[in-house]
Amino acid sequence: MTFEQAVQKLNQMEKALYALGHAEGILYVDGETVAPKQSWRARGNALAYLSELQYQQMTDPEAGEALSVILSDPEGTDEITFRRAEVLKERRDKTQLLPMEEFVAYQQLTNEASAVWHEAKLQSDFASFAPYLEKIVAFRRRYAARKDPSKPAYDVLLDEYEKGADMQSLDPFFKTLREDLSPLIAEIAAVPREKPAFMTKSYPVTGQRLFSEKIMALEGLDPERCSIGETEHPFTGGPNKWDVRITTHYHEEDVTGSLYSVIHEGGHALYELGVRDDLQFTCLGGGATMGIHESQSRFYENLIGRSRAFCAPLLAALREVFPEQMGDTTEEELYQGINLARPSLIRTEADELTYPLHVMVRYELEKLLVAGDLSVKDLPGEWNRWMKDALGVTVPDHRRGVLQDSHWSTGYLGYFPSYALGSAYGAQMLRRMEQETDVWGPVSRGDLSPVTEWLGQNIHQYGRLKKPKEILEKAMGGPLDASVYTGYLKDKFSRLYGL
Repeated sequence: MTFEQAVQKLNQMEKALYALGHAEGILYVDGETVAPKQSWRARGNALAYLSELQYQQMTDPEAGEALSVILSDPEGTDEITFRRAEVLKERRDKTQLLPMEEFVAYQQLTNEASAVWHEAKLQSDFASFAPYLEKIVAFRRRYAARKDPSKPAYDVLLDEYEKGADMQSLDPFFKTLREDLSPLIAEIAAVPREKPAFMTKSYPVTGQRLFSEKIMALEGLDPERCSIGETEHPFTGGPNKWDVRITTHYHEEDVTGSLYSVIHEGGHALYELGVRDDLQFTCLGGGATMGIHESQSRFYENLIGRSRAFCAPLLAALREVFPEQMGDTTEEELYQGINLARPSLIRTEADELTYPLHVMVRYELEKLLVAGDLSVKDLPGEWNRWMKDALGVTVPDHRRGVLQDSHWSTGYLGYFPSYALGSAYGAQMLRRMEQETDVWGPVSRGDLSPVTEWLGQNIHQYGRLKKPKEILEKAMGGPLDASVYTGYLKDKFSRLYGL
């Protein structure tokens, strides 16, 4: 095969994989938002067939030859073509670890498991979900053993979501988080502070939907390219930068829940919307790693969205939609309310200070599950014990405990650490951003464009073109230092609580 034929084959392969991924992604979004409950039965058949076609594309011998030809000539290959071949070679190698029947069966399993999880959560019925989780854990163990039998299975899975991550690096990372933050969390828990009045009022869902549109506009999300839907567990999807889908979940008694869900998912969306045009429809068209992706969502949600500067435009938007509920609220009351720190049950609703310990609990449990040191049937008891030990909260039921997150139903074992890593990445990015541009002046005026432009230049535009480590160290100004993150949290919350 000549070099020109290899590039032609690469282009054909990418065209097919993009179309299949587009179809699969839209089916997923539809299933999680507006599709009828029982639709998973038929959707599973469609996804299974799409998976077969993807498998065939990835394992085609001619595709393997084409990738080898391109990768054998790094000097004679342009940067984008070489990186496309590099990323697809890694993906091909992973796909070939499994027979097609097993690959397709796993897609069907996670489709069904997701449907069962939704119902199990509503009913707080862990027993109905447990058999599916057992199968998923067993599959992920087998996959890890095939990919690299020399490593612990959980290290292999962590690397799937955050390149280079392993227990050796994450154990001290989470140890630093717990040791640095636990004393402050305990101090704050002893400080009596009531919810501000605005947080005790009712906010009709119809108004919250309108407010979500205003928040999307404030964040700079183009409604011609980014839509919003509703789901049980918010997420971001979409096949390209012209079609990004964010979702949220509304609670009448908690306007801040949907507010920060929209800002968080909007951060993911801005990443996808900012990837260069010449990387679209290729394997380089998305985020570099899940930790880098979470750094963007957590950046907008917390570093910007819960900042003192953002309270002025945020309060103006709230008053416009909810004049009765917010009319007497001051900016300082809003700032105190959106940063109220108290140990709680639900990760997605946790405050910025206690949130990392929610992630730590899941990390510790996943290590035990994947290693075989914790059985699925014993998971709820261990979950409850860890939550009591780490956060001091008593779990009343499975819905607010072990069933609260959707990740395990979709097989995402090893994903959770990305949330804490992303938060830590973001703190270092902010420090460097403040050295290079005026962040807070524009934010206080409701202009987030300087923030988005800086992140776009340093992160978004590259998609997967550059290696994750190169992107991260450039944006952070050096390697990860967990103490920068914990220092930011300690400084902010010590000031908030006068400690």
